[in-house]
Amino acid sequence: MGVKVESERLRELIDPNTEAEQLGTGFTFTEGPIWNPQGQYLLFSDMPGDTRRRWDEQGGVREVAKPSNKGNGMTLDADGRLVVCEHATSSVVRMDPDGTGAGREVLASHYQDKELNAPNDVMIHSSGAIYFSDPTYGRMPVFGVEREQELDFQGVYRIPPGGGEVQLLGDDFLQPNGLCFSPDESLLYVNDTDRAHIRVFDHASDGSLSNGRVFAEGIGTGDMATGLVDGMKCDERGNVWVTGPGGVWVFSPDGEHLGVVEFPENTGNLHWGGPDWNWLFVPASTSLYRVKTKVGGRREPFMSN
Repeated sequence: MGVKVESERLRELIDPNTEAEQLGTGFTFTEGPIWNPQGQYLLFSDMPGDTRRRWDEQGGVREVAKPSNKGNGMTLDADGRLVVCEHATSSVVRMDPDGTGAGREVLASHYQDKELNAPNDVMIHSSGAIYFSDPTYGRMPVFGVEREQELDFQGVYRIPPGGGEVQLLGDDFLQPNGLCFSPDESLLYVNDTDRAHIRVFDHASDGSLSNGRVFAEGIGTGDMATGLVDGMKCDERGNVWVTGPGGVWVFSPDGEHLGVVEFPENTGNLHWGGPDWNWLFVPASTSLYRVKTKVGGRREPFMSN
């Protein structure tokens, strides 16, 4: 496996001869990677395995929480605390950075007195506001706890800085999944797994969205067997990296498909880390991989710590 180049612009972001390195395997379905810069370690989720794991260069992979409430997407706030989307509890929670579950507090679990579907992926704005997607995967067998849906839509939400009532930003998705900001936070990207496309919105400082349009489409067919539009991140230059058939697809800020970073298993999510922020960590089905890039991720609040 290597890099499939569709545009010469991709060579500025990654060496085409680079190959993915497997860091661990034998898992059920990996997701939600997040790099802790203080401890120099990666946390990642295994939803069906109901387990949260850690990887570091010295000790390799080990469990840090089992059960984990079938946790999925994760990030860190500006204070270094871990924020997790939990499928089993339909909640967004915050806890101590090590991921063991200590200090756990619920940040969001309901919208207008109805239980959220199953928060899936999460990110934090420079203001401290928390954004998350809420598809129904966590109410399905294997990936969550099978139960009836209380809401009649799948949305994208915002928790205001400092907490408070959950704000609905959009509800016209089939299965909203990965989401990310542009480097200056003026754009919010949201992908829709069932539609196999990415939409982009103009994003105001108060969190409101406008001018929604399709940014990229035809990223597979929405068939899980061949790879899904799922996890997504923006790099520091504004390029969008998203999982899809064959690996991680890369799009320029103007929507040009630059190529695919290939992996031997279906990919679920991605996040940059490492001492120089140039290792791209990619959970892919039963394994965890990393690949070196020439670019780092959009600088999120916790990355400056």
